[in-house]
Amino acid sequence: MNLYLVRHGETANNRDGVGIGRLDEPLTAFGAEQAVAVGERFAGLKLDRVFASPLRRALETARPIVAAAGRPAIEVRNELIELDVGLTEGMAFPVVRARFPDFVAKWASSEVATAVMPGGESLTDVALRVAPLLAELREFPAEAGVALVSHNFVLKVLLCSFLGAELSAFRTFEVGLASVSTLFVRGARTNVAGLNDTCHLAGLNLDHPRRSV
Repeated sequence: MNLYLVRHGETANNRDGVGIGRLDEPLTAFGAEQAVAVGERFAGLKLDRVFASPLRRALETARPIVAAAGRPAIEVRNELIELDVGLTEGMAFPVVRARFPDFVAKWASSEVATAVMPGGESLTDVALRVAPLLAELREFPAEAGVALVSHNFVLKVLLCSFLGAELSAFRTFEVGLASVSTLFVRGARTNVAGLNDTCHLAGLNLDHPRRSV
């Protein structure tokens, strides 16, 4: 299977440098431009299935992909919803650090996989949630083309899982807004063909620098 891991385009929280988890924000105007560019990236590629998180920012990014592929409909999978960041939703990191120092200390440690967001989830919770979907994907035939449109933490957990890495290695991977990472999955074997590819965004207006959070 050719598996394409796609992160959604920009939202207001991404633009403003504050955390976002389950908050169901739409894409900004710039994020919508990114989504169109992502769709164009898939023009001419064989796609049999397109899975997406139920959150608006993922669905709005998935629609141009489906349009470019011309055939598959979006299949909403709740497993792909973002990490529940709980009480830190909408907070800048300095505020999180001041209000939840114990959590921040564990998040920065080797025990990050079990660090539970205040009032939310841990990376381990996400890994358990996506495990059935991951097993399902491994059963797809070698010639299949599948796109998953999801979120920062979910995609990093999926990368760790497919590559057999510990969840604490999630920081190894950069998954930028509207990026595409390509994996060749053949049963239990996974090869990385591309990681954090944003070449399709090169023509967009970047006059105002944006942070990917």
